[in-house]
Amino acid sequence: MSRVIGLEGQVVVVTGAARGIGELLARKLTARGARVALVGLEETELKRVAERLGTEYWLADVTDEETMARVAAEVRERFGKVDVVVANAGVANGGTFAASDPRSWRRVIEVNLIGSAVTGRAFLPALLESRGYLLQIASLAAMSHAPLMTAYCASKAGVEAYAHSLRAEVGHQGVRVGVAYLSWTDTDMVRGADQDGVMREMRQRLPWPANKTYPLGPAVERIVAGIERRAAHVYGQWWLRGMQGVRGYLPAVIGTVSQREMRRVEPRLGVVRTGLVGAGGAADEQARKAPNTVRD
Repeated sequence: MSRVIGLEGQVVVVTGAARGIGELLARKLTARGARVALVGLEETELKRVAERLGTEYWLADVTDEETMARVAAEVRERFGKVDVVVANAGVANGGTFAASDPRSWRRVIEVNLIGSAVTGRAFLPALLESRGYLLQIASLAAMSHAPLMTAYCASKAGVEAYAHSLRAEVGHQGVRVGVAYLSWTDTDMVRGADQDGVMREMRQRLPWPANKTYPLGPAVERIVAGIERRAAHVYGQWWLRGMQGVRGYLPAVIGTVSQREMRRVEPRLGVVRTGLVGAGGAADEQARKAPNTVRD
């Protein structure tokens, strides 16, 4: 059984902290006595969260290696150490691969996969020093690869593999690495995807329990518990643990079922929005139009 490590006085870095999972996680960690450093792209939202929690925030694009290295150094200087890093920043796009906007498709890979690796590289020296913990936020999409989600599934499968490999590299040095899996959870990203009728319908026709949108609070509580245990695997919904045992069968099953579903919705695919979805996606697109900034 994993040893529970109290969060009192622990320094935790959370990326994608302006909203959704990142914001609520920062709030719950702070309530348990952790000192949380917020990293994200949305200055107004980050400032609001930071003021509410009495902490500091850094404005940064997680794909920018130079900026993230500077953020890591400043967080280490400001707080004296880093015990936990949660690589949570992520975006998603919609539509078929053939019709998707190439820039948006690439951006999903850059933020979700490359950004996670850049985050890990920037903070690894501090985690080695503290013998800390890196938690990589993945998704059911790492195990189950659905249509209309090629970039998102590829990125989440990628971060899962990256985190497993990193765990094997640094475990002997005292650093623990975990992967968190979440199904459809009530965030701006999922609500943004659901604004598209085809994508919402495809999701709702999935078999139970994958066809539900789950409340954010219980999922984040499970993440907090995973951080306290320095867990190798964290499951935001109870049933995701069982998916590990059947994931090898899923590509064949999904491939067969999806042929029928894609034929059914094909006449309406032309109206599916192909850019980044949700408020976070809009913020990412807006931020890329402005110079990168780091707030001290």
